[in-house]
Amino acid sequence: MRLAAMFLLRRTGGLPLALVLAGALTAVATMARAGERSPVVIELYTSQGCAACQPASRVLGDFAREPGVIALTFPITYWDYLGWKDAYGQPAFTARQRAYASLRGERQIFTPQAIVNGEPSMIRSDRNSLERALRRARASSVPSVSVKSWEEGDRICIDVGASTGPEAKADLWLLPVMRRRRLAIGGGENKGQVFDYINVVRGMHRIGAWTGQAAHFEIPHRMAEVTEADTYVVVLQGGNEGRPTRILGAAKAPGF
Repeated sequence: MRLAAMFLLRRTGGLPLALVLAGALTAVATMARAGERSPVVIELYTSQGCAACQPASRVLGDFAREPGVIALTFPITYWDYLGWKDAYGQPAFTARQRAYASLRGERQIFTPQAIVNGEPSMIRSDRNSLERALRRARASSVPSVSVKSWEEGDRICIDVGASTGPEAKADLWLLPVMRRRRLAIGGGENKGQVFDYINVVRGMHRIGAWTGQAAHFEIPHRMAEVTEADTYVVVLQGGNEGRPTRILGAAKAPGF
């Protein structure tokens, strides 16, 4: 393990991780199908410098097609020094993953890591860790706030429902997304491989604050038109001193 910026960085190894992630996402997708509430949001933190990430990305792609699931890829930057700079990595995504860990008093971040509805799952390639991840998913995977998104002309319109639980504060975010991309890796331990990306987040824009009451928001569509993005997701997420907490609701762009 390597120490950097007070965090232990670790890459999980090999195909077993993909199998573990498949099991965790299967349980989450099943729960999403069983309910009528907002979609389950899966964040997969990956890197082009991580040998275990491509198998996990393929699994994520399978679940991106599931109804009731929003599956997103967040490329990080902390493995860039290993011989290949991630073409889609953003420091903001590295900071987001670290913030998740910090809020829970964890010093370890790693790739690939799946985070379900803002509650990190420390998924490793052993049965005990998988069981813990599944318990967390079962306990907290269903958001409690309705979020609906549609377009009118050059505007993106969002309706957020009233709180049906204890949550009364959150921020509404727009995430431009690049649906698919194939990329050849020219260096590092994945040199010569081709990565198939699914639903890569290309930025995060805060739309506004939600205070527990039903609310309507409108933003110009150009906010979603960032480099290589061809769709978007809207996410309602709590926060604690600037760090992300539970995702309360989410919606896809029309046609996504």
